[in-house]
Amino acid sequence: MSPTIPPLAGKLGALQSSVIRDLLKLTARAEVISLAGGLPDAELMPRERIAAAAAAALAGPGCLQYTESPGWAPLRDVLAARESVRLGRTVRAEEVFVTHGSQQALSLLAEVLLDPGALVVVEDPAYIGALQVFRAAGARIVALPMDAEGMRVDLLAELLAAGERPAVVHTVSNFHNPGGVTMSPVRRRALAELADAHGFWVIEDDPYGELWFDRPSPDPVATYSRNVIRLSSSSKIIAPTLRVGWMVAPPSVFRGVELLKQGADLCGSALTQQIAADLLADETWLAAHIDTVRDAYGTRAKALVHALRERFGDRLVSTDAAGGMFVWADFADGTDTKALLPRALDAGVAYVPGSAFAATTGHESALRLCFTTSDPATLAAAVDRLARAVEAQSAQS
Repeated sequence: MSPTIPPLAGKLGALQSSVIRDLLKLTARAEVISLAGGLPDAELMPRERIAAAAAAALAGPGCLQYTESPGWAPLRDVLAARESVRLGRTVRAEEVFVTHGSQQALSLLAEVLLDPGALVVVEDPAYIGALQVFRAAGARIVALPMDAEGMRVDLLAELLAAGERPAVVHTVSNFHNPGGVTMSPVRRRALAELADAHGFWVIEDDPYGELWFDRPSPDPVATYSRNVIRLSSSSKIIAPTLRVGWMVAPPSVFRGVELLKQGADLCGSALTQQIAADLLADETWLAAHIDTVRDAYGTRAKALVHALRERFGDRLVSTDAAGGMFVWADFADGTDTKALLPRALDAGVAYVPGSAFAATTGHESALRLCFTTSDPATLAAAVDRLARAVEAQSAQS
């Protein structure tokens, strides 16, 4: 008699694997120029400085032991000081919670803030990691479109006026992933005012805010309201391998996250948190390092945008990439980018189709391109390959 296989949780049926993670398996071939993965450039990661910080941590006591669930206390002090400058107010270490990357912070917050069926408002196109988290929480998701100034906060106001009551509004306020735009200061203040007036949480997801090219990012949404939970990370400015993210949150949220994290993994890595504290506290070195990353990424972003506009003209509309890691582009002639992808891979270039970032449907003619890991000449070659794929598809249809 064959054994009866126990069932899995029903919520798994509604979940989907990340299209980007799946696509990375297809772009591992050396001949493919991948603009698909949202990866920082490993060549710009400070290997020697990380090694020195690791050696210093290993020379002291405690780095191989468990640490506090909210994070190693000296790291929280460093982060509180950095966030105080960013927010223009005193952020206490007791408000800073260290997580295993900012994605874990998002996942823990979904458990703390959301009951099944709760309304979550996201941007459209949406960050895939947020969609995965909110779907796993059983949330009801409403996506609001963006324009050049970020989320259409006026449409959020209309939603509220119609009687909807979100538990959470999620925004990637700076250099949006995937949309590439930054929320304007006026809309940041308006979003904060709506959160205060209607009593919902804003999760401000900000891993890219320090990667500006021409001018600094605007003041965070969290500047204007204590109903804003701010997330950030060391992954994009130092290295993903440290897996050090953090949130700035009020006491009630902090305590809920602490209880859940104890059940998830007890605590983070004392070693990597000590390394991160060393690097983030070295302000002179860190400022010079981030400047180097900005210069490289800025040059690459401008090269990609220039190549797209020169090669496609009015057929393709793209963002300007004023910071961050991505360009969002849309074919004005309705080219189906999901259908185009196999031909593009055959031509030796990869991207993420825009439909992967839709909360339900949409963005079939859009694509997300990451410029961080290729030099300008390689980016130009990638655009040429994309153009050949488009031309071949057009000729066949």
